[in-house]
Amino acid sequence: MGGRSNSIRIIGGEFRGRRLSFANLPGLRPTADRLRETLFNWLQGQVEGAACLDLFAGSGALGLEALSRGADFVRLVDQSRVVVRQLQQNLKTLQQEPRGEVVAGDALRLLSRDADRSFDLVFLDPPFARDWLENACDLLEQNHWLKPRSWIYLEQDSHKDWPRTPPQWSLYREAGAGQAACRLFRRDIMQN
Repeated sequence: MGGRSNSIRIIGGEFRGRRLSFANLPGLRPTADRLRETLFNWLQGQVEGAACLDLFAGSGALGLEALSRGADFVRLVDQSRVVVRQLQQNLKTLQQEPRGEVVAGDALRLLSRDADRSFDLVFLDPPFARDWLENACDLLEQNHWLKPRSWIYLEQDSHKDWPRTPPQWSLYREAGAGQAACRLFRRDIMQN
């Protein structure tokens, strides 16, 4: 059973049922299968062909699920070298290196720079012990990481109050499972 405890299962799409390992680090907590399934049901029809940004990637459960469901490109960001190596290995195992990119670094520092590209779908699931969501949301807006009609997923400890989000984001859906609560937002900006 020890091997299974450090693995995630892809729920749907091309790699459905595949198990992938993730780094055994304290505080690393993949998004639960139930929440992942709920999220991707909400996003039905939005993932295929999308450019996705998985910040605080950890196990990579969200970004790898998006790849399995037809995302054109997924960037996974994490600051742990151990996590980065495992994410790179998982992309190699799935033969998805051209569509998946792993960036080693601090997600908030990355967001502090002007974006090199904008994304259709962003996953924000930082460590529960950290209060990084509000800052990450603000930086996504300030530095042009989002497309006009992007989707933004937030996950946090269910006992915390939700952070303030930018006014142009509309709450689309919310759910919870165990210790985790999640919200999905839609950004609604008119293009010039």
